[in-house]
Amino acid sequence: MAGLSFVISIVALVLAYLAYQRSGGTVELKTKVEQLGITTDTLRERLADVLGRMEKAVRGGQTKSAGSQDEPPRETPKQRGDV
Repeated sequence: MAGLSFVISIVALVLAYLAYQRSGGTVELKTKVEQLGITTDTLRERLADVLGRMEKAVRGGQTKSAGSQDEPPRETPKQRGDV
């Protein structure tokens, strides 16, 4: 009886493997993962381009050098009256 159940389990294992290979197996999974990686890279590049254009639109195309920042001087507590 144990021998029969062993043979049945081996046959079931072979059938499961064949069904897995027929449904796509690991080969199809690898190609899908590679395509997803390419798609992700493309989307990353497009997002960088869009963010670059948005930055130019927000800043108005102005480029400031590090030494010429137009910040107003900070007020001290005495100037504000917070003594």
